[in-house]
Amino acid sequence: MAAAKWAAFPHDAKGFAYAGDALKKAWPQLHAGDCEPFPDAKHAAALLKAAGKAAPKLDADALASALQDAWRAFHHGDFKAAFDAGEKLGPVGASVAVKAIGIHASYLVDGDAEKLKRFEQAAKLAEAAVKALPDEANSHYRLAFALGRYSQGLSIVKALKEGIATKVRSALDTTLELAPKHAEAHTAMAVYHAEIVNKIGALIGGMTYGAKPAEAEKHIKTALKLTPNSPIAHIEHGNVLMLLYGDKKEDDAAAAYEKAAKAKPLDAMEALDAAYAREQIE
Repeated sequence: MAAAKWAAFPHDAKGFAYAGDALKKAWPQLHAGDCEPFPDAKHAAALLKAAGKAAPKLDADALASALQDAWRAFHHGDFKAAFDAGEKLGPVGASVAVKAIGIHASYLVDGDAEKLKRFEQAAKLAEAAVKALPDEANSHYRLAFALGRYSQGLSIVKALKEGIATKVRSALDTTLELAPKHAEAHTAMAVYHAEIVNKIGALIGGMTYGAKPAEAEKHIKTALKLTPNSPIAHIEHGNVLMLLYGDKKEDDAAAAYEKAAKAKPLDAMEALDAAYAREQIE
């Protein structure tokens, strides 16, 4: 995967450098959506202890420095560097690695087959993290994210037949048990409910997968409350409205996309989210 071609971040990234102490200062805003703990030496030591034999051969200070640099690369739009650095650290670096390859594949990879390949790779990294670090909320969330994006590249029938929906739901449930204020997990849960209801109907979706329109609305409202300035929360709000109500809520969905398009991005990921929103409404 590291040898595969990675398209460069296509926007101005000079405002997303976060060198030195700037990363820690901006961290609460940068990670309001995913509740990722700041990787200081204390957290690094906890990760090393929890991961046991799956941990990299580094001390806490060295791991903290490596993780911080990987996240700097991610926020700056150097997605390949972030992925490579995270993957090198094994399950302990999976959170940044999965997010880097996932966001890059979502926006900057052409070709459905290559997208699926990368989401599959992301899922494998996340699965290893779930085994090594089951108490980390983002071990489970990154798995849900990777599997969810992978399933969107398949037909709904195939995705359901392979049991992906059940795996996504389980991973999101665990994420929210560990981190109730995980906005991105609330967003993903809203999309989960809405997509299943849209594809197979409220009755069968509810009976078989527990998917309900009211749950979709509840989770997206929670995500928007937790991260009112997040472009992706507004994008998915629009998507949820269209999935559940179609043309009846088209104006509301368009308004949600407008909010996403006008949001001021804090990093490369949010810049890609906002640019996507602008493309959809132009």
